Amino acid sequence: MPVSSKSNRGPSAGPENRRALIAAAREIFAVEGYSAPLSAVAKKAGVGQGSLYRHFPDRTALAVAVFDENIADLEALVASPDTTIDDLLNRIVEQARVSSAFIGMVRANPLDPRVTPIGGRMLGVITQLLVHEKAAGRLGAHVRAEDVMLAIEMLSGVVANAEPEQRGEVGRRAWALFHAAFEPH
Repeated sequence: MPVSSKSNRGPSAGPENRRALIAAAREIFAVEGYSAPLSAVAKKAGVGQGSLYRHFPDRTALAVAVFDENIADLEALVASPDTTIDDLLNRIVEQARVSSAFIGMVRANPLDPRVTPIGGRMLGVITQLLVHEKAAGRLGAHVRAEDVMLAIEMLSGVVANAEPEQRGEVGRRAWALFHAAFEPH
């Protein structure tokens, strides 16, 4: 009887498998793009395809999980009163640089009930940041949360569509344009 090199830990492995799948998806999709085979994600995570589909029944579910982690990171970032809009946008550029395929997945399904909460959470991050950025005089009174949200959407799209080796520079240049528009008049 063959002996399996990997023991099945059952439901207790669920959270660990989920984290491994998200990490693997980030790597696989960063290199291979939106059409990367989900089997490659499962293999990279060291789990079976059944485990992948239990956690993420489709590509959109996987993209939403990546965005959930990204937004949780941004929420933690803006929780510090020392965080600036530059800090936020630099982090978003970095996230877009490595998560470009997921941006396309989410944009392809804007009315999906799993996708719609992402925008609300992001607006919350921005609103929280705007309060202390305006008080510190780093943002003009004319800047609204919706303006920053639009800039982020445009920025992430530009970064996602750039060649992988140019994404960081493209993001920095695009942010410089928005930065000038957001300064106090």
